[in-house]
Amino acid sequence: MQEVQALEFRKITDDITVSPQITADHLQEIADAGYRAVICNRPDGEGADQPTFDEIAAAAKAKGLEVRYQPVTSGKVRDEDAEAFGKLLRELPGPVFAYCRTGTRSATLWSLSQANALAPATILAATKGAGYDMAGVVRRIVNGGKTPTDEGDAKFDVVIVGGGAAGIAVASSLKARKPGLDIAILDPADVHYYQPGWTMVGGGVFEAATTARTMGSLIPQGVHWIKSAVAAFEPQNNAVVLDGCRVVKYDRLIVCPGLKLDWHGVEGLVDTLGKNGVTSNYRYDLAPYTWELVSKMREGRALFTQPPMPIKCAGAPQKAMYLSGDHWFRTGRLKDIDIQFMNAGGVLFGVKDYVPALMDYVKKYDASLNFFHNLIAVDGPGKTATFKVSKPDEEPTEVTVDFDMMHVCPPQVAPDFIRVSPLADAAGWVDVDQATLRHKTYDNIWSLGDVMNAPNAKTAAAARMQAPVVAENVVADTRGLSPHAVYNGYGSCPLTVEKGKIVLAEFGYGGALLPSFPKWVIDGTKPTRAAWLLKEQILPPVYWKAMLRGKEWMAKPESVSAG
Repeated sequence: MQEVQALEFRKITDDITVSPQITADHLQEIADAGYRAVICNRPDGEGADQPTFDEIAAAAKAKGLEVRYQPVTSGKVRDEDAEAFGKLLRELPGPVFAYCRTGTRSATLWSLSQANALAPATILAATKGAGYDMAGVVRRIVNGGKTPTDEGDAKFDVVIVGGGAAGIAVASSLKARKPGLDIAILDPADVHYYQPGWTMVGGGVFEAATTARTMGSLIPQGVHWIKSAVAAFEPQNNAVVLDGCRVVKYDRLIVCPGLKLDWHGVEGLVDTLGKNGVTSNYRYDLAPYTWELVSKMREGRALFTQPPMPIKCAGAPQKAMYLSGDHWFRTGRLKDIDIQFMNAGGVLFGVKDYVPALMDYVKKYDASLNFFHNLIAVDGPGKTATFKVSKPDEEPTEVTVDFDMMHVCPPQVAPDFIRVSPLADAAGWVDVDQATLRHKTYDNIWSLGDVMNAPNAKTAAAARMQAPVVAENVVADTRGLSPHAVYNGYGSCPLTVEKGKIVLAEFGYGGALLPSFPKWVIDGTKPTRAAWLLKEQILPPVYWKAMLRGKEWMAKPESVSAG
């Protein structure tokens, strides 16, 4: 007797599950799992071992299930097929179980039928989670489920996804090396921000407006700016699909859209940001509120949170704490304020050489360090924050803490359109070689900045070093040469421990110290006035006038010879 193939429930959403071919014997299990309707998308007679739809229908009806036959030829899902599938989903009682030979046709029909209701990244993530790759119909998904009639392709030598620090810097570095390159930057934003300045805004040092410039004023001369968001990638076709289903083709692609601040990752946080004493220096519009809270606070408890890594500028959550503590110290209020640092990780700072200097300030501000505390919920009106406490070798617990002021560093993930793309690793980050920053699978794709998976600190200083490496290697590739510039993992985190002094942490892969200056100029392991002047007066113009313009001051890439 032939053994019955095990039934596969490949759930896409709560309303729809798809599956490879089923038999009549599976219908009881489908009914027991709570499904109320079955759709068959496989034409009768497609395979020799395939039960007919009539057999499936009889068994389904005997189990009290609604059943529909919507056969679709393999590889030929038409627009009208998708519309008919969507109509069935609206008419049938749910949840619905759909099947074909492998489940791919059913997943494709669902994807196209939902294209007007759901974001492309949501559709791609849902089908990917069920084990189906919708890369073959991504343009149709982006086009509202319809087959595009006019692709209107534009074509460039180099396409750069993202017009932040990394994108504009690498465009400028490319132009400096090879002026004739035809380059396009894809970014929908109108404004470009100097994000490292927001810590200083929250500390009452910078005005927020000084950290913003119009995007148009920064795009390098001769570089095309396509003001549109990316919906999906087709690396097999050397194509990027934009919102609205426009397609941009490339010879070489550089991916650097930054990361996503997942404000919704903490229950109740979005509803209370910017009020009820809840703020964050990770947003341009909220950094001034940080300073408003700090300057007005006379007594009470101040919480400073840090989520699990990776995050951009891992020192930023504690920088906010130090500058706040310094203000309260200078104004004589510190004795009445309880500072609590709530860190999801297990150490104050990942490179141990800088910890002693930082601990001196933790003691100075009488701050309590709470490790393995991850913020999961906020009640703004109630002024409480709930943390999941996951200490090693202990069962996780939850603790709720009252606050008068709270500075939140949100959880951070790769952007949705990156996480669901063929460029991503299992964690959702762009998968690159950590030395050359070239993609591990696609030879004509590079990545830099916060979005890629090299194990370095995600800082603007890191992007400043990465841009020349990527530019050097892309230009080498255009000349038929192997990548020879290497990135050593350099990142810098100027830790503002008090107004007027900074611990200048500079390090590379593995926590190796990589100081830019001799110790007699700046000893990065100690708080110095010189490092403060660097942060306050020198680094902003270096960012605007050098890094974004292809002037690689103190950022020349290291090279290795082949062989």
